[in-house]
Amino acid sequence: MDENNLEGDLSIISSGSYFPFVMVLFFGSGCAALIYEIIWFQLLQLVIGSSAVSLGVLLATYMGGMCLGSIALPRIVSEKFHPLRVYALIELGIGIIGIGVLYGIPYINELYVSNVEHGLSGIFMRGLVCAICLLPPTFLMGATLPAIARWTKSTPKGISWLGFFYGGNIVGAVFGCLIAGFYLLRVHDMAIATYAAAAINTVVALIGLILASLAPYQTSINEPVQDKVENSGRPWTVYVVIALSGLCALGAEVIWARLLSLMLGATVYTFSIILAVFLVGLGIGSSIGSGILRLNIRPRIALGFCQFFLVITISYAAYMLTNSIPYWPIDPSMSASPWYNFQLDLLRCVWALLPAACFWGASFPLALGAATQKGQDPGKLVGGVYAANTVGAIIGAVVFSMVVVPKIGTQQAQRLLIGLSAVSALLMFLPPLWQMKEKCSMETNNVFARGVALVVILLIVTGLTTGFIWCVDEVPWGLIAQGRFLPTNSVYDNSNPLYKGEGMNASIAISELPSGVRSFHVSGKVVASNDPQDMKLQLMLGHLPALFHPKPRSILVVGCGAGVTAGSFIPHPDVERIVICEIEPLIPKTAGEYFAKENNYVIDDPRVEIIYDDARHYILTTDEKFDIITSDPIHPWVKGAAALYTKEYFNLCKQRLNKGGIATQWVPLYESNTEAVKSELATFFEVFTEGTIWGNDYNGEGYDVVLLGYAQAATIDVNELQQRLYSEEYSEVQRSLSTIGFGSALNLLSKYAGRGQDLQPWLEDAIINTDRNLRLQYLAGMGLNLYDERNIYQNMLDYIQFPEDLFITTDEFKDELSRAIIGW
Repeated sequence: MDENNLEGDLSIISSGSYFPFVMVLFFGSGCAALIYEIIWFQLLQLVIGSSAVSLGVLLATYMGGMCLGSIALPRIVSEKFHPLRVYALIELGIGIIGIGVLYGIPYINELYVSNVEHGLSGIFMRGLVCAICLLPPTFLMGATLPAIARWTKSTPKGISWLGFFYGGNIVGAVFGCLIAGFYLLRVHDMAIATYAAAAINTVVALIGLILASLAPYQTSINEPVQDKVENSGRPWTVYVVIALSGLCALGAEVIWARLLSLMLGATVYTFSIILAVFLVGLGIGSSIGSGILRLNIRPRIALGFCQFFLVITISYAAYMLTNSIPYWPIDPSMSASPWYNFQLDLLRCVWALLPAACFWGASFPLALGAATQKGQDPGKLVGGVYAANTVGAIIGAVVFSMVVVPKIGTQQAQRLLIGLSAVSALLMFLPPLWQMKEKCSMETNNVFARGVALVVILLIVTGLTTGFIWCVDEVPWGLIAQGRFLPTNSVYDNSNPLYKGEGMNASIAISELPSGVRSFHVSGKVVASNDPQDMKLQLMLGHLPALFHPKPRSILVVGCGAGVTAGSFIPHPDVERIVICEIEPLIPKTAGEYFAKENNYVIDDPRVEIIYDDARHYILTTDEKFDIITSDPIHPWVKGAAALYTKEYFNLCKQRLNKGGIATQWVPLYESNTEAVKSELATFFEVFTEGTIWGNDYNGEGYDVVLLGYAQAATIDVNELQQRLYSEEYSEVQRSLSTIGFGSALNLLSKYAGRGQDLQPWLEDAIINTDRNLRLQYLAGMGLNLYDERNIYQNMLDYIQFPEDLFITTDEFKDELSRAIIGW
């Protein structure tokens, strides 16, 4: 292969001092791109929902657009244009369209997507609309590397510079990922973050234009045809291998992010750390691969070894994530500072993910070197290899998140990744081995030697791969059940595992303690159980609004859980229809099997309809109105959950309430902090100004609360409530309430813990959670490992006043109730 000097490889560098500026361009481009990616993911969650579909659409569109851009640019933009000028105009276009996407997706959501039907088909249709919106900017992003590639020559050293630029782009992406996740979106909102990314694009464009006016460029259009030397071997195998490499990389990222979120907590910060580590590995690997191209090593052989080492490193990561890291003796609540835990999270991510990510990163420049032909358009070379890599990545992201993991599970999915990497290695090893010229005197010996070598290579790779595949274990039941508390929480050590399943959006486990307490675990945390404390909360979410409403007929339950809240409406005689909105299809099925008694067999009740969709979109698109909307979503610190706590979401709920309707919202005080709780309460009371708070305390101390909001100002007729409770047709309701200590109206009403107007002084500095900022998930993520519920609840009670105008009853009962609520 040609060993031209540096000056012959990259004309911009030959002038002596432009290389650092070009690296700045790629750094800035990568930084802006990742800021956009994180912002767009939040936008898609608002439209599609926090699901595997929104993640799949983002990754598929992001990489699909870049794939099209990388292929199209060398074909639609002539070589005669200065590469840096083209690069600058592309960056400027990305910034302009990026701002357009910020305002365009919500606008299109309101005009068009809001009319798309709900259900699984609706989810995919909304995903398609979002994909179309994201294609223009991602198309331009994909065109940047082929554009600058035209400044190189098709030689090993020339192509190696592209690997370094690719690495610089990834370093910028790491910075963008961290600054977006830990600063821009935590402190500001999506608008500020978008403007920051657009400003970076503008600066990059200006630097590019300045460099274009200073640096020389000589087109390769008129190079003699005879200088073009075909690369030996089978070029198609390189494209297949780099496509398989991209498929495995994104498939592994989907799987490992899912496993690590169980161990670290599925916060926005966790996903930022995982993505940053993965990108760091790609950057390191790309630099190493570029360095290898500058040595006297055949790129095909190097790419083959790279894929074989992926067999080893994928196996290593699988072992670490199932057999080692989950059992590290780390207590996540040992420090009140989230920044301390972030360091431990970073260490665990690096320990598991970095080795494999480095080899995936090295694969790209090595594939460029293996596919290169002297004299060819470097833009077309980069575009072709980049396109193959991104096509594989799209398939990996979509298929593994939506099909492979739900159908065959994480264990088999990781085994599949190992097998595909072994196939990639063989595709690179075998053709060069077959073509090599042995120094043998007889042709027969030459063929025999090559045949033996082929058999040996096949046996080694196949044998080692088989051994590594066999060693991949299934995800521990305890990890799905206990998540980050697996090594330190002994409560479930003696529990009986009843069920374990992996759905499209969440992993499910059911356990039963020797005491008979049965728990419903979703993605590493208990979301429901038949423990008295949990049963009280789940029943309060249903019974409180059903009893305070004069005649509830239609009910919407957001989040199925164990089905207890939905089932609490079953014994109410006026209820005619119950709609359960749940985004994970596996949950209602499991709840119906293991919690049928506790939830009054709600899943099989003829009055019940289950909608598998994002609750926001269902509420937005349905024409139906409800007497009660009760919301028991996932913890607010879970990435994406904040969309079900925004001002806009509560407004949607209010619009879907009939006259006299009631909305309830669960707010956890544990695993949270004061700032997050204030945000949840202030946002709810911004919409439901007459809202009230009802405490689910534990021995008089805070645990969680239920917020009640009214479509119009309302009162509670205590006498009428008592009559209903003691009537024969409400006997099952009374029996249900008695199981949680609410044997009388006084017991029930004594759980009153205040109302929004009383808490205004305490909520004065609260941050309103909106669709534009989704700040709650960043606030709550900081309090993931805090247990300050006692102080939070007491701070709320400090403002409590007895609501004379809320309870319609006798003076004697008011006095009795006042003593029960506030002690006097």
